[in-house]
Amino acid sequence: MNILVVDDETDVKPLFELRFRREIRSGEHLFTFVFSGEDALEYLHQHPTEPVVVLSDINMPGMSGLELLRRIRASHELPATRVLMLTANADDASRQQARYDGAEDLLAKPVDFAALKHKLSLEPAA
Repeated sequence: MNILVVDDETDVKPLFELRFRREIRSGEHLFTFVFSGEDALEYLHQHPTEPVVVLSDINMPGMSGLELLRRIRASHELPATRVLMLTANADDASRQQARYDGAEDLLAKPVDFAALKHKLSLEPAA
């Protein structure tokens, strides 16, 4: 499974690599890290045939995670892309907006990696 992590905080990369080291070593998961919504869109458009799960922070400078989500959902090239949102502010309004815009789920930061691994193992919501 290809997982695109979008977060302006660069320290998420070593954290994810540590928490998913077994899955990375076995080839079960391949992670790509980008640090802006704009870079995420560029990556997705350069790799349109790869099945991708996007894990995106909501609060980022420039393009927010919600704007990225809307642009992914508006793209006819990326209809099967799964998107999970990450945020330090998991209030009901953010959760509802993310769901309305097409996110599969919204997870609170700090990330509960056991819960994230479980969500990644599930089939996408229909």
